[in-house]
Amino acid sequence: MKVAIIGAGPAGLYLALLLGKRIRDVEIDIYEQNPENATYGFGVSLASSSWGRMREADAASHDAIMRASYFGHHQLIGHKGEQILVERQGDNAGIKRLTLLKILKEHAQAAGARFHYDVRLESLDRFWDCDLVVGADGSNSIVRTCHEAEFGSKSRELTNRMAWYGCDRHFAPPFLIFKKTQFGYFWCVGYSHTELESTFVAECDAEAWEKSGLAHMNVDEQIAFTEHMFAEELGYGRLINNNSIWRTLTMVEVDNWSVGNRVLIGDALHSPHPTIGSGTRMAMDDSVALADAISDNPKDMVAALEKFRRTREPTKKKLVEARDKSILWYENVGAIADRLDPVPFVFDFMTRTGRISLERLHRDFPDFMARHGEIGRSYLEEMASA
Repeated sequence: MKVAIIGAGPAGLYLALLLGKRIRDVEIDIYEQNPENATYGFGVSLASSSWGRMREADAASHDAIMRASYFGHHQLIGHKGEQILVERQGDNAGIKRLTLLKILKEHAQAAGARFHYDVRLESLDRFWDCDLVVGADGSNSIVRTCHEAEFGSKSRELTNRMAWYGCDRHFAPPFLIFKKTQFGYFWCVGYSHTELESTFVAECDAEAWEKSGLAHMNVDEQIAFTEHMFAEELGYGRLINNNSIWRTLTMVEVDNWSVGNRVLIGDALHSPHPTIGSGTRMAMDDSVALADAISDNPKDMVAALEKFRRTREPTKKKLVEARDKSILWYENVGAIADRLDPVPFVFDFMTRTGRISLERLHRDFPDFMARHGEIGRSYLEEMASA
């Protein structure tokens, strides 16, 4: 079997190591447009709910990832000048994105995968003799673009703006802080991925983007503005720039997961959204499902790709629905924040996707609910009857 994987992100690397370990006589080539050891972004977070699936899929890479991770399970949510501590049962594993990629690459190479960097594809012609071509190349996937009509691609652009930075501070606990300013709403997310480094995501609504002047600043001016806007949250630390461009997000969907022997996984299949923090997890779970399907049908790629969608889609659909509800909440966050006091606002945030019930709040956040549960119950009952 000859497999070409386009994209050396978590989805592509994880698929390569899984196929290399499970399929006999498989040739796997990974093509990446960026230079070797180059990556954009800083840290990623892997919730404890995903660890069991990772270990079951491949214990060796799971153990290496866990050894390199920083763990935490609290979060501060700030609104109207008040910060509320939310403790949960179960940890998140924060890991530097480059470290995660290096671990997955090491295991993929050990499984026989070959790597080709600095390869910018304009077509897929060179893969004519491959049994499988996998688009693991992100939201701007060349695999999807080359078959736009066949995949049935659709896209929509969001209105909020965001930029991913690093920071030379350790954030403990992680935080999500909303601030109403003279320009409109700004908010930020900070979480540590090592003992010395953190990821910092700055965001604003469309009104604040224009009124603040951010839309007309150069990169250095935007960094200075962001450091000033979030000085307290940053602990007066400095932001680290790595292609940290303020941007809107374009959400891409497809009607068909595969076209012939070409299939999409990860961000190429469904655009992630950082507000549910599941992009890396969703991508790697896609890889597991595809590897399982191919392992069960190594000589029938049509059957394998059909099984991939059939088995993966029910779970993916729930995550995509949660993502869309979260997007809608954030796209209207100014009106929500103006209306609610801090504790009801936190409950509205925690239940925004429809996946967390009052029962689950008590199970997963017992300490938080012991302090604020009565207010939360009253608010949620009021919303349910509205």
